[in-house]
Amino acid sequence: MAEACAPAGNRLLTGRVGAALTWLALPVLGEQFLHLLVGLVDTYLAGTVSAEATAAIGLATTVVWLVNLLFSFVGTGATALVARHAGMGEPAKANHFSNQSISLALVLGVLAAVGIWLAAPLLPRFLGWTGESGRLATLYLRIDCWGYLLYSLTFIGAACWRGMGDTRTPLYVMAVVNAWNILCAFSLRFGWGPLPEMGVVGIPLGTVMARFLGGTVVIVLLIKGRGGLRIIRRELRLQTESVARLFRVGIPAGLDGLLLWCGQILFVKIVSMLATGEQQAVIMAAHFVGIRVEALSYLPAYAWATAAATMVGQSLGANRPGRAMRSGHLAALQGAVMCFAMSVIYFVFAPQIYYVFSSEDFERVAAVGVPALRALAFFQVPLALMIIYVNALRGAGDTRWPLLFTVVGMLAIRLPLAYLFGVVLDGGLIGAWVGMFGDLTARAILSTVRFARGQWVKTQV
Repeated sequence: MAEACAPAGNRLLTGRVGAALTWLALPVLGEQFLHLLVGLVDTYLAGTVSAEATAAIGLATTVVWLVNLLFSFVGTGATALVARHAGMGEPAKANHFSNQSISLALVLGVLAAVGIWLAAPLLPRFLGWTGESGRLATLYLRIDCWGYLLYSLTFIGAACWRGMGDTRTPLYVMAVVNAWNILCAFSLRFGWGPLPEMGVVGIPLGTVMARFLGGTVVIVLLIKGRGGLRIIRRELRLQTESVARLFRVGIPAGLDGLLLWCGQILFVKIVSMLATGEQQAVIMAAHFVGIRVEALSYLPAYAWATAAATMVGQSLGANRPGRAMRSGHLAALQGAVMCFAMSVIYFVFAPQIYYVFSSEDFERVAAVGVPALRALAFFQVPLALMIIYVNALRGAGDTRWPLLFTVVGMLAIRLPLAYLFGVVLDGGLIGAWVGMFGDLTARAILSTVRFARGQWVKTQV
């Protein structure tokens, strides 16, 4: 297929692919670090209370992931369609889909808030958490859920900007959110200034306040026309054909995410089965600290995955499949190198990491968590390849195959192996994590092969 010329003035479709990827990825890297910092601050503050509080925050973090996956029903379609029309030189059409996505974001925000509030008591009960762990988890979730009302705008607004190739605006928004979260969470946890000391309750309250501020900033920026996108009242009215196109791309990605989250909850359930009582709280704290810290690897992986999705979508819109292919492969290479560096950090500094995030129960939590985190270090390159190639496929609108890969990795590999090595063979946290290691490796191989074969270039969105 002959490659068409790029639309005039689009820097992503001219010049070197590597430079364009870096230009897109670095702001996303900063944005994702700020996203992570919100969670790390909450985890640190919980660690100043107890292992039970750390476990409660960890469960809330898993729920945040579920909410992000719910928003991806719209966000994935928004990025793909905005990028495709931007690549075709149709900014008005790209703006139309951003407005449709913002309207859907408000609906999803309400659904997420109400749904999590109702489910809050059920999740700890399902995991077998009793006493203080269950009480704190329910309390935290029922406070934290109301932040999703406007967090949906932050998530999906960022997805639209990225489709336009603007990865800096989401970074600026998250900088504001993060600064406000740190100020509010610390002030309410310890009672700084005139504010009362609210203990663990102050942590989610600070996060809710920060998410509300983030959503408000996004609305103001879109009203002003930031990044080539502007809210237009008549465009906000949902149109059946446009919503159908968004969901045609987004539903497989959303189902993929929903399946992945359900699998993760079952995975947490398996980890919870490794012990009871105080030792259960210790294992759960070790698990959640390790998973939270591993999110540092998601920073470069997701940054270059986002860059790949935008480059692939715009390149296909400009009828340049060769550039789309080069973008995906080079993004995977760059992201894998950075995640390898993170793996070295996890292996060498595992004890110090656990000391920072479990100071009140360091010896017990570190005894479980340090060996597991060091084992996880060896699987960071597969993690990078899986995330980047899956998102590159989604940028092309090819969302059905990643859904199948999740079915295979989660249901056929992660959960059976975790139960076998963790519970049946009494392998502890490392035994349960064997299932995670196998899942990451399998999905990395499957997504790499799918992208390399190139059939996704024919995907219609």
